[in-house]
Amino acid sequence: MFNILVTGSNGQLGSEIRELSSAFTYNFFFTDRETLDIADKNAIAAFIEKNNINAIINCAAYTAVDKAEADEVNADTINHLAVRTMAEIAKEKNIQLMHISTDYVFDGKNYKPYNEEDLTHPNGVYGATKLAGENAIVEINPPNAIIIRTSWVYSSYGNNFVKTMLRLGKEKESLGVIYDQVGTPTYAKDLAQAILEILSNHSELDVKSQVQIYHYSNEGVLSWYDFAKEIMRMAKLECVINPIETKEYPTPATRPHYSLLNKSKIKKDFGITIPYWKDSLDECLKKMGERK
Repeated sequence: MFNILVTGSNGQLGSEIRELSSAFTYNFFFTDRETLDIADKNAIAAFIEKNNINAIINCAAYTAVDKAEADEVNADTINHLAVRTMAEIAKEKNIQLMHISTDYVFDGKNYKPYNEEDLTHPNGVYGATKLAGENAIVEINPPNAIIIRTSWVYSSYGNNFVKTMLRLGKEKESLGVIYDQVGTPTYAKDLAQAILEILSNHSELDVKSQVQIYHYSNEGVLSWYDFAKEIMRMAKLECVINPIETKEYPTPATRPHYSLLNKSKIKKDFGITIPYWKDSLDECLKKMGERK
């Protein structure tokens, strides 16, 4: 039996992997911060040894982008040091590591879709700690390791932009939403499906001698304003969405103005079909009972 450890399993992505897992012939071990301290190398090593783990999907992350600006130690512990620990163990025990990263490793000044080889230059603590985690994996180079950068993740689970817009759309007559940050949302269920499909074809990865980085989001290009407008339309909420500039909504962390991810590599290497963002939003809202 192929045994997979999924960390951060109570988050958006981990929850979607859990929901989809029954369709795959693997034995999954789902952990969270209470059941497994990913910063404790001895605890992880013991867990992997006890359960004969063959692969790790690391969904655990410190994702509070603004809070991270004043909480760098904790962000670095989870996004960098714990990832380094997992990479070291994966190399020692010859198991595969799949790690989830972010579009925030880029500064957003490219104005063309970012590919995996483009220069990274994070704007804030969150992006910097996620990049440090990536660099640790590349440095240690465990066998067949994969890093997947994604963007604007939402789900029927957890807290996210879609849920916030639905709540505010019911409470307010109008909202100002940023129009000058452009990218693509990612339905966590779609990303979970892609991750599991990649693992199901893990024999194809045997030829990979170096860490492979991939980009994944849904298809399409939009701003947060466009996203909010479509959420209101699909949910038939009468809240008026007004476009505002980033400078009108100051936050502790600077976001990339443009973080569109080029997904050609993941589609080419694994034959993955990526849904269009509106189709995935429609599916998520139906699941939540919010599609009207």
